[in-house]
Amino acid sequence: MQSEKVIEHIVAWLKNYAEKAGMKGFVVGVSGGIDSAVVSTLAAMTGMKTLVLEMPIRQKEDQVNRAQEHIDFLKNKFPNVDGFRVDLTPTFDTFQSQIDVNDADFPNEQLALANSRSRLRMITLYYYGQIHNLLVTGTGNKIEDFGVGFFTKYGDGGVDISPIADLVKTQVYEVARHLDIVESIQKAIPTDGLWDEERTDEQQMGASYPELEWAMSVYNTHKADDFSGREKEVFQIYDKLHRATLHKINPIPVCEIPETLLN
Repeated sequence: MQSEKVIEHIVAWLKNYAEKAGMKGFVVGVSGGIDSAVVSTLAAMTGMKTLVLEMPIRQKEDQVNRAQEHIDFLKNKFPNVDGFRVDLTPTFDTFQSQIDVNDADFPNEQLALANSRSRLRMITLYYYGQIHNLLVTGTGNKIEDFGVGFFTKYGDGGVDISPIADLVKTQVYEVARHLDIVESIQKAIPTDGLWDEERTDEQQMGASYPELEWAMSVYNTHKADDFSGREKEVFQIYDKLHRATLHKINPIPVCEIPETLLN
């Protein structure tokens, strides 16, 4: 991959889109992860106003430290960057205290609560985006957004633009190296940070990003029985995740009314 040219292309695309939309710049949520670090840096490189927000909800200390380190990195390097913390833990605690359900009756409750964290952050980003006339800028990569649907619908999937959604995860890491993203973020194990206990992306999905990238590359031309061993297992994992999340990947279904019923 021609990383420098890819970087130049994305930065130019971001700036052109914002200017045509009549917006002043970008707002990005930073988590201490690689994707948000790369996106916020690319946004800052446009020279337009870039607001980066850390929005902890019972966040692990290492995640908080990485996010703060990245905000400092951006503010020291780019005069057009502003960044600060919006602590959403009290808001989430209040929300959870008002929910009267029993885990035994609703086995998906913990997943619903995890997704609620992401949706609270989306609300926060749009609030600051609207008052500052900024575009809410997505941080999803190609595998997450179009492969296995590893994002929250109307959470981190609720954005105005997606600058790295055509790059797979390993390509995002390559871009990060060229951008000199802080080392702690480049070395951090990927996690969505939506659970009280630590759950890495690989633990949740059952396969690593390089494995899923391979499965995505052969998915439309092969079937599981074409492979054996770990390759077959990874292909089946990808197939299961992809099918289960098509409701997030595809556009919202619209009930089309026959013309004969409208006349």
